[in-house]
Amino acid sequence: MSKQFSLVIGDIITLAIITLIGFATHGETDLALLPRMLTTFIPLALSWFLIAPWLGLFDKQITSAPKQVWRAPLAMLLAAPMAAILRAALLNAVALPLFTLILGSSAALGTLLWRGLYAVFRRKPR
Repeated sequence: MSKQFSLVIGDIITLAIITLIGFATHGETDLALLPRMLTTFIPLALSWFLIAPWLGLFDKQITSAPKQVWRAPLAMLLAAPMAAILRAALLNAVALPLFTLILGSSAALGTLLWRGLYAVFRRKPR
């Protein structure tokens, strides 16, 4: 499996977990809510995959360097407003600033944990 493919799969799983945790904090984990969960997951994933390459988050040298892990939460903080606006458009609602802040900060933490673990296990030996 290529390193980029494992990054993409890991990112998707991380974003899915973040979405699930977000719904679970509101007591909404029923599978009947899956379409509603997708209205958060899809904009979040789309925004992430549009912003992350601009910060080098699929570059082998950056992703294997633990000192560069700061790029992942920054990318998520930049992606969160776009995700919130896309989600609002899907739901025909407004993008609430507090939701955007919570989505961005919790997703930034999740991506920091995932990409940090990835960088530690993929770093080049000295």
